[in-house]
Amino acid sequence: MINVTDVSLRFGDQKLFEDVNIKFTPGNCYGLIGANGAGKSTFLKILSGEIDSQSGNVHLPPGHRMAVLKQDHFAYESEHVLEVVMSGHERLFSVMKEKDEIYMKPDFSDEDGMKAAELEGEFAEMNGYEAESDAAVLLKGLGIDETAHDKKMAELTGGEKVKVLLAQALFGNPDVLLLDEPTNGLDIEAIQWLEDFLINFDNTVIVVSHDRHFLNNVCTHIADVDFGKIQVYVGNYDFWYESSQLALKMAQEQNKKKEEKIKELEAFVARFSANASKSKQATSRKKSLDKIQLDDIKPSSRKYPYIAFKPEREVGNDLLTVDGLTKTIDGEKLLDNVSFTLKKDDKVALVGPNENAKTLLMQILMGEVEPDSGSYKWGVTTSQSYFPKDNTAYFQRNDSDLVDWLRQYSPEDQTETFLRGFLGRMLFSGEEAKKKPSVLSGGEKVRCMLSKMMLSGANVLLLDEPTNHLDLESITALNNGLVNFKGSLIFTTHDHQFNQSIANRIIEIRDQGVFDKEITYNEYINLKVKAK
Repeated sequence: MINVTDVSLRFGDQKLFEDVNIKFTPGNCYGLIGANGAGKSTFLKILSGEIDSQSGNVHLPPGHRMAVLKQDHFAYESEHVLEVVMSGHERLFSVMKEKDEIYMKPDFSDEDGMKAAELEGEFAEMNGYEAESDAAVLLKGLGIDETAHDKKMAELTGGEKVKVLLAQALFGNPDVLLLDEPTNGLDIEAIQWLEDFLINFDNTVIVVSHDRHFLNNVCTHIADVDFGKIQVYVGNYDFWYESSQLALKMAQEQNKKKEEKIKELEAFVARFSANASKSKQATSRKKSLDKIQLDDIKPSSRKYPYIAFKPEREVGNDLLTVDGLTKTIDGEKLLDNVSFTLKKDDKVALVGPNENAKTLLMQILMGEVEPDSGSYKWGVTTSQSYFPKDNTAYFQRNDSDLVDWLRQYSPEDQTETFLRGFLGRMLFSGEEAKKKPSVLSGGEKVRCMLSKMMLSGANVLLLDEPTNHLDLESITALNNGLVNFKGSLIFTTHDHQFNQSIANRIIEIRDQGVFDKEITYNEYINLKVKAK
């Protein structure tokens, strides 16, 4: 359990939150959500004691241990993997090191023996004799092979380091677990394993994530950072989103009877209360949900961009033919005999463990890179628009403001009125539209790139990790926009819900050729699980 009492924090004139009072209880997982800049990561830092609030306090009961997912992937380069994981339980690791140093003494005294016996007792109470095997189980579950357990961290890849630091946070059954974007850099199997771990975790979890599927699977509560407050709601992310939209709808339609909306909410609550992510909390959670009234849920102050892709012409049946594409970069064969045909209405999720291979295929299809062998041909009725993973080159021009930047991509209407209106729908209103492109944040650049694509009128879209840098609101808006798109897509993303709700076909890039099947993303994952 962790108690937050009257916590407030300001940065200059900006109020992040004030008078926050929350009790985070064991057995529950709290998803901390809020717009970019709302203070989610800052609040985690206050909980962990990394920074101080300006008022109030955070209380962790004596003897309770908190674990935090570390973000510095290069902090342990000279340390061995297994020891890095065990160091997540600082006291256990300290005792282990201290008693080992005593036993290493050449002149072992009676006093040393007494101290060692004392440490051995404490070590046993903390299940220290199972520490190495417990750490190994965590590493294996996250996909770190036993051959890597004795390696130094410097020998691991970036993705492997992410997994080791996650195992470090999970190690030793902490009483409170703080996780900031734990799924970043994880593959499908590791995310599934983490979901199962957290669903069965008996203590308190507080997590920040932009992965809606992950939040829906693991969260019993949502802590919403909005209006300068943090309000806790029972239920997962979908429940919070749908109910907050319902509350907003009611606020916007004052003339409708409140009783009708309450009945709508009651039916919605009844439907959601049967879908608790943790079976042992299902009964208490249902009781809590049953008590919710519409007045308990505030409409969110957050804004969703308007994202809609409208093709200028309908695409024909002949879209794209790819035949035997092969490409080697720096001695590594990333594409080997890749062949497929894109058909009308195909929405393809491009998957596979090698990120560079997926990006390379898109670059070849857009004419940015020449293949070593093989060919591709776009149909005459197609027009393509591309969202690259790295958009830096698009923001290096010396444009005076965003209106000037967007004008070059507006083939028909280049008036300031039209461009400002378009930018306003993408949340660049008023003075925001006068920003210089070079000073934009990562999320703002993504919204600009999506604006460029919408203005193109293309009937085939290629998107390489478009959800990177976006907040949950923008991800949701983009998700909905692509579901409604009346053209064809090839896209890559690590967002499970994005893949599942959009794709009707999966193409996995393999060491040789591709796996290509018209199935949903969930069906694809089930096939992978069965194949193991």
